[in-house]
Amino acid sequence: MEFKNLDERTCMLMMKELEIDIENSSLYLSQRLNEKGLIEYIEILRKAITEGNSRSFADELRHRQCLKTREKRRKPKGGFTIVKVPINAADTLAEGEFNRFYIRALCRRTIEDGINHVIVYRAKEVRNSRPESERLIGKSINARALLDDLRTHIGVDTALGLPAGPNSGLSAMIPETSKEDRLC
Repeated sequence: MEFKNLDERTCMLMMKELEIDIENSSLYLSQRLNEKGLIEYIEILRKAITEGNSRSFADELRHRQCLKTREKRRKPKGGFTIVKVPINAADTLAEGEFNRFYIRALCRRTIEDGINHVIVYRAKEVRNSRPESERLIGKSINARALLDDLRTHIGVDTALGLPAGPNSGLSAMIPETSKEDRLC
């Protein structure tokens, strides 16, 4: 993913958001993490935030073998079956969670800078984009509302629809500022 505003200040704010989740015991831990993954996840995420990106995060999850190889899946007519975890599971988890902390950091940053919104953009090309994702591109979203939404709705689904689900490729960026963008 291409994170347009990923810099030292954004990374610092991402770490602050991570610490909030750790302190509140609200950090999202995927059911696809194995025992080792549950133990090492925070360390790997911290390293990705301070020294890397979503790609290095996924690579480290794979390298350390932090994901289960099989999982239970509900059958359409009832019951369960055991299936292989998808080959891209590390990428999906890493991109999704790195992006969530990135967006939370951008929301904090725009609020601190007196800007009242962030802009949705496509940070990663996808083969089949969802119509609901396409409708979000270019939209302005209130930074305070989005930050609160992302802090409250841990995991995949948010009320405001950003990020727009696994593998959507959507993220947020700081808008170019103008006088009417300022909160004060």
